[in-house]
Amino acid sequence: MTRKVKNIGVLTSGGDAPGMNAAIRSVVRSCTYYNLQCFGIHKGYEGLIEGDIRELNARSVRNIINKGGTFLKSARSQEFRTPEGRKKAYDNLVKYGIDGLVVIGGDGSFTGALKLSEEYGFPVVGIPGTIDNDINGTDYTIGYDTALNTVVDAIDKIRDTASSHNRLFLIEVMGRDAGDIALNAGIGAGAEEILIPEEDMGVDRLIESLKRSKKSGKTSSIIVVAEGDKSGKNIFELGEYVEEHLKGYEVRVSVLGHIQRGGAPSCYDRVLASKLGVGAVEALLAGKTEVMIGVVHKNITEVPLRTALEKKKYKHDKLIKVADITSI
Repeated sequence: MTRKVKNIGVLTSGGDAPGMNAAIRSVVRSCTYYNLQCFGIHKGYEGLIEGDIRELNARSVRNIINKGGTFLKSARSQEFRTPEGRKKAYDNLVKYGIDGLVVIGGDGSFTGALKLSEEYGFPVVGIPGTIDNDINGTDYTIGYDTALNTVVDAIDKIRDTASSHNRLFLIEVMGRDAGDIALNAGIGAGAEEILIPEEDMGVDRLIESLKRSKKSGKTSSIIVVAEGDKSGKNIFELGEYVEEHLKGYEVRVSVLGHIQRGGAPSCYDRVLASKLGVGAVEALLAGKTEVMIGVVHKNITEVPLRTALEKKKYKHDKLIKVADITSI
């Protein structure tokens, strides 16, 4: 293994995701294992600009593997989008003697890391942390599995009320550009219909499907809607349309919102985060830069950050067929 770094910085950026703390813990303890110093950068790129940087050791990250959120905090930095802001950030990296940076986040976080590397030749490695699972080059992102379980649990509870009152519930889940959460949680929770950004189902087809369900004897229904679906201007407008064109149901709308980001990470997310953290430190030690550590077919892989930033190619056909068959 080629050792080219001695001090590694780690930050979390963008939206938080369950398992980020497990990833930070893995990075810090990997540094300890390889006799490196590790510096935690608080509040993402904003903290890097402000110099909110503290040395971490193996004991600094005790008892956080089971915690949701990120103890390093996260923030979106407008100043880092400017050359002047990135110059301040780079100067602080030099000031603290940091010669490699691990960035845990999504596409916006990776874009910032790539800019920093391109402008200053600074070694950066990304770890995908976002509940949307919308990063190219990895099968799963940290936080996605936990979010799925949170959504399914919420839908299970809502179904109890739907069944008790013969109601139709439209449940909005996160996923502005990606339908992974909606599609998988919808199948897992037994939803009657699932609306995702990648497939334009259309409101007329939705109404016909619900009418068939009612004729078959269903007295209540659950519709899972990804926030990026455009069947209506928003889920409330869609709910009004359904109520107007489908008699016999009381229609209710539930927006799960940020509950999907919180909570203790699942075992899968803890293990994934731990593996990716070790992979990130080892990549920097091997002289790698501008790469993301991901998982493909259960194997830890490295892909260029530019590849990770490309639009993810979705193949939902088989899952959509499963949803159609099992919702009859």
